[in-house]
Amino acid sequence: MNTPPPGPPLWLLAELTYRCPLHCAFCYNPVDFAQHEQELATADWLRILREARELGAVQCGFSGGEPLVRDDLEELVAEAHRLGYYTNLLTSGVGLTESRAAALKRAGLDHVQLSFQDSTREMNDFLSHTRTFDLKQKVAHILRDQGWPMVMNCVIHRLNIDHIGRIIEMADAIGAEYLELANTQYYSWAFENREHLLPTREQLRQAEAVTDQWRERLAGRMRLFFVAADYHEGKPKRCVNGWGSTLLTVAPDGVALPCHTARMLPGLAFPNLRETSVRSAWLESEGFARYRGTGWMKEPCSSCEHREQDLGGCRCQAFLLAGDPAAADPVCPKSPQHALVEEAVLRVERGEPAVRPLVFRDPKASRKATSSGLLLDPAT
Repeated sequence: MNTPPPGPPLWLLAELTYRCPLHCAFCYNPVDFAQHEQELATADWLRILREARELGAVQCGFSGGEPLVRDDLEELVAEAHRLGYYTNLLTSGVGLTESRAAALKRAGLDHVQLSFQDSTREMNDFLSHTRTFDLKQKVAHILRDQGWPMVMNCVIHRLNIDHIGRIIEMADAIGAEYLELANTQYYSWAFENREHLLPTREQLRQAEAVTDQWRERLAGRMRLFFVAADYHEGKPKRCVNGWGSTLLTVAPDGVALPCHTARMLPGLAFPNLRETSVRSAWLESEGFARYRGTGWMKEPCSSCEHREQDLGGCRCQAFLLAGDPAAADPVCPKSPQHALVEEAVLRVERGEPAVRPLVFRDPKASRKATSSGLLLDPAT
């Protein structure tokens, strides 16, 4: 089967660093991030920005870890603005002072998304394992003073889903125009902590009902986005809008990836942009080509009537749950491994206690996980 040539990478996600002052138990950074400490230099990032723009990228997100720990963030934002990108900063807010916000505004930063973990100081600081709630409140006002759209994000899971009304109320009180309520996606640290984070069906039902009520109350004032929980939905999501079709992620050490968790997959060679160009990585590398389109599929995906819509679901989730990145995403009812997802949900419904303690994301835990191998086994 001939695979048509890919279109341009419309969205460049520049993961500038894995360093972060927060220690969230649901972080999507790789569990072994402590192995990848050597970050790209400023000159490398400036070249990548230029090459991705030449290839067709139009939006650039600066992420991490916490991108504000990079002293060159303003320089990178300024270059992205000069090149014509629409620029986003995805941040915890730690490190964003009034003077630095003003400098980023002068550099041309278009948009900031500020993360909260919960609506109260106690829960926010517990879930991030840091004392950051008051700081985040101050940063929200700094963002408004600079004239950026007030955009908030809160990752939703069993430990905070019952507070969703208070989270929305808090977002309204600080003047948020957009709030993303992102149900946890179970990769990396969230996968290791799944038995603590996975909510019940009733919790999800109640959360959606509360969100709908707030949508009516806030109509015209704030937009609410409730990201579906795929373990409960029974519908595989279209992985990053199609593997190697829209998103180009560049990890802090220069590895180019089709999505931010893809480096976990075995048997794939992902290029490092220290050694090759963005064009070569996107158009010629085996890592980006492997799961493009539908030609790689096997049953039940290859004959499924939905294969062009969901593209077989998520490759990383297939690996984590089925041990095979070419398998059907086990959240799909047609997957031979769907019972793994059903059983995970049933354990929560039965109220079974967690076997392992909650693990917070930090370099020490990352090094321990890497050396012991206890946290890295798929299909568990």
